[in-house]
Amino acid sequence: MACETREEILSLLPHRDPFLFVDRIVERKEGSITCEWDIRADLDCLRGHYPDQPILPGVMISEFVFQSGALLVYGSEPELQDDPGAPVLTRIEDARFKRIVRPGATLRVNVKHEERLANARYLSAKVTTLDEAGIQRTVARLRFVLAIAPAEGA
Repeated sequence: MACETREEILSLLPHRDPFLFVDRIVERKEGSITCEWDIRADLDCLRGHYPDQPILPGVMISEFVFQSGALLVYGSEPELQDDPGAPVLTRIEDARFKRIVRPGATLRVNVKHEERLANARYLSAKVTTLDEAGIQRTVARLRFVLAIAPAEGA
């Protein structure tokens, strides 16, 4: 099942523009999700990051991955949708960046749920993009942990 509208993504994530990077959910399976993000030339982070030859910062690629992971968790655990808590990053492991991303690219991430321990979800991700020849190339791989933090004052 895939989210077809931005409103569905907004209903699952606490993030909002200009810090919401998931444009669409392409596929959702048991224990995994595939999402995409179109890298627009007018992204604010590109203005000062190698301005003559803009490069998407790795931290932004990582945030796209983490948001996609939160969509996996919240979309597969309906009981969390009524929880006022928020998904927060608690660990990044073995992050490897393999390819430069420039404006005009579309990033695709596949996030897999590896393990659950109390409020922590252990996830792995592979980010890809199509090169000039239309061949899918790996941009990054990483493992990370999201925890469901209680709402403030809870």
